[in-house]
Amino acid sequence: MGETELIYPAYTDSFRCIGSVCEDTCCQGWTIPIDQAIIQKYKNLPASPLHQLIDASIQLTPECADNSKPTICAHIQMNASRQCPLLSEDRLCRIQREYGEAFLPPTCATYPRIVYSIGNHEEQALALSCPEAARLVLLNPVLLNPVLLDPTLLSPSSRTIQEPLCDAPREGNRVEDSRSPQAWFWSIRKSVIGMIQNRAYPLWQRVFLVGVFCRQLEAIAQGECGSLTIPAYVGDFEAAVASGAPQAALDTLPVERALQLDLVLRLAGMLLHRSNLHPRFVECVRAFTSGIGNGPGATLESLTANYTLAHDRFYAPFFERHPHILENYLINAIFLSQFPFGREGMRLGASSSMAHEYALLTAQFALMKGLLIGVAGFHREAFSSEHVVHTVQSASKHFDHHRDFLSDAHALLVERQMDDARGAAILLRNTGSMSEKAA
Repeated sequence: MGETELIYPAYTDSFRCIGSVCEDTCCQGWTIPIDQAIIQKYKNLPASPLHQLIDASIQLTPECADNSKPTICAHIQMNASRQCPLLSEDRLCRIQREYGEAFLPPTCATYPRIVYSIGNHEEQALALSCPEAARLVLLNPVLLNPVLLDPTLLSPSSRTIQEPLCDAPREGNRVEDSRSPQAWFWSIRKSVIGMIQNRAYPLWQRVFLVGVFCRQLEAIAQGECGSLTIPAYVGDFEAAVASGAPQAALDTLPVERALQLDLVLRLAGMLLHRSNLHPRFVECVRAFTSGIGNGPGATLESLTANYTLAHDRFYAPFFERHPHILENYLINAIFLSQFPFGREGMRLGASSSMAHEYALLTAQFALMKGLLIGVAGFHREAFSSEHVVHTVQSASKHFDHHRDFLSDAHALLVERQMDDARGAAILLRNTGSMSEKAA
């Protein structure tokens, strides 16, 4: 079997830390876990002031007493400023400077790369909570290039993923296999990313179509579609999208800006009511609230009018000129979450709700889009890629600090009966004009 062309986040190879010139620090506010292997390395270090500082900065957990467990058993205790005490005055890591990268905790050694496995194949995506990673992902007009991979990497003996690597079952495959979505991960991901990049449709329609795609895949997996198989449906859906056939139905979906803004405000409020607000995120939220005219006497009606104005006059024109930015944001999110199955859903024997994973992606994107609309309203004609990077990075960092945010956001959508196709349309659509490609 030869090589096959697959969509793969090779852009992570281009990331380089810019160190002390970075406008933020990855060594503030985090919980930095340490495993047994690193603890042992620290124990074997020669006596020195840095060794003493390391010992004073590490807080052990009871699991560390059992050396047979290769587990996370300690973390670095942040100082009063919630920064890592092992930083030098120029905000560089003293451990890496004096002992080398091999002595870094795994999180520090890999961040902002997020490493995960698909069968025997290892991938990396980038956490946009790092400013330089956010710039690299968002501002690259050609984020993805075709990459050739050896398909033997994708057929592990563990059968974590049973990927036929073609668009029809090979001879001898059971029919049940052709209805298992995880078995067709690579084809499904390629189709999803192809939809996100299809500029024949406005972006909100592309994201909405991904939801239609995921819900139908789930119905096939649950045996609700007769003899229809995953590869047959993927091919049919791609052909329908390419023909433009769905566009007439998409044009009838609701535009309800007040409901959208209400959800954005509630989602933002869920983050603001939590602890450990980072100053950069506070700055972002202040720009957002000012940009939509939030203040004494403001009503949902007045806020919606300002929100609409900010979208139409400042946000939409900018993203019409730079359509790749939000596409890249979504593509990186798809890689990070192993969409549409999720990290847990990719495990052997695990079940996965693609509708649930889509709702999480939609909530995250709707909040980020809403924040950007307000920030665009604040900066007006001066709104730039620098403001986009600042907003995405600071909000992403706040997401990462509160890992239950997305599940809470999904619960809010369920509570408001917005976790269905109608809810997705309300969250995604901002204009009734077919000329709008950025909304």
